[in-house]
Amino acid sequence: MSRGIIGRKNANWFIGRTVTHLILIVATLVIGLPFFWMLTTALKSPVEVAIFPPIWWPETIRWDNFVTAWKTAPFGRFYINSIITAVSGVILEVSIAALSAYAFARIKFKYRNFFFMVMLAAMMIPGQIALIPNYVILSKLKWINTYQGIVIPHVSSVFGAFLLRQYFLSVPESLYDAAEIDGLGHTKTMFYVALPLARPVLGTLVLYLFISKWNSYLWPLIVTTKQHMRTLPVGLAMVRSAEYSIGPEHLMAASIFVLVPVLIVYFIAQKQLIEGIAAGAVKG
Repeated sequence: MSRGIIGRKNANWFIGRTVTHLILIVATLVIGLPFFWMLTTALKSPVEVAIFPPIWWPETIRWDNFVTAWKTAPFGRFYINSIITAVSGVILEVSIAALSAYAFARIKFKYRNFFFMVMLAAMMIPGQIALIPNYVILSKLKWINTYQGIVIPHVSSVFGAFLLRQYFLSVPESLYDAAEIDGLGHTKTMFYVALPLARPVLGTLVLYLFISKWNSYLWPLIVTTKQHMRTLPVGLAMVRSAEYSIGPEHLMAASIFVLVPVLIVYFIAQKQLIEGIAAGAVKG
């Protein structure tokens, strides 16, 4: 009887594991095939792009498609603009989110919960509503076509503050008490106790914000009117508008210019991302 039960358990385990792997393989193919198609299209000749039925891999790799796409628009300048706005935006947004989260989690002040609920209510307001007021304010400040005009209006992160606050609340109270006994104030407690423990969550938040800012299109398009201040997504739209003169293969090559930095950042931060998700699962 015991051998039969063990045998059935092993069979069920094998079937479950096989089904899980099949699902993961199918999901990988569904997600990965569009990226593979984008890469192969960027390496094809115009004739191979127009072939029907389509071919998956070019007979001759055309690396010059990337050169043509690069020369279509000043992508070097676009890269510099995107790096400056994304990195500075992430630093400012994470800093403000951490300060806000610690204040709402550890500092007791009047109407703290009320103000926290007001802050959360801001998440329900569509960002498009603030586009015109923000533009009017920036025009009066003469911040149109400037880095601060792109970055400053979006340096407050309600989501980041909420995420970090919930993690700070989950830290054992004894650690905060020990820091207080050692004579640490709130600032040092945040930097030496709360933030180091929240490193996985911080890594997840940084990755999320970087991808969001790197791919931001609408606001940089509105607040910049000069080509030298455009970011990569706006530059990609410029290439897209010239699609019929340069070809789909060049459009795919230009899309890779935008995608590669995000993939690099993801692979660098994937360990922190996985730890952050695991921490959230345990804490939740």
